[in-house]
Amino acid sequence: MKTFIQLDSLRFYAYHGVGEQERRVGNEYVVSLRLAVDLRRAMQTDDVADTVNYAVVFEAVRQEMAIPSRLLEHVAGRIATRIFADFPIVKKVKLIVRKRNPPMGADCEGAAVSLSMARAEMSTLKYSSEG
Repeated sequence: MKTFIQLDSLRFYAYHGVGEQERRVGNEYVVSLRLAVDLRRAMQTDDVADTVNYAVVFEAVRQEMAIPSRLLEHVAGRIATRIFADFPIVKKVKLIVRKRNPPMGADCEGAAVSLSMARAEMSTLKYSSEG
């Protein structure tokens, strides 16, 4: 059995971007997450302690989105790292970080970074914790 916790289209206003103007003015962002979690125990106990509290996940994502970065790749890496650190029950993270209306002269819904990472892959991820 495969089970997941999913949070779809979390909306944030944040200050990420390569350009100084983007980091000063900000933009709208949408984050979606799919967390691989063994939910069998929670299915039996009906106890939030046996699962991942998605309100707490949202707060962790909100805090990471509040830290300005130049690249969406960096934001996505920080979110994944935070999820694994805060929620030991999570085995795999799939996430999309989308910048709505990016300043690139195109009529589009957004530009996004997507990642899918297992907990075991975290040891190979090395990056600066500051954007």
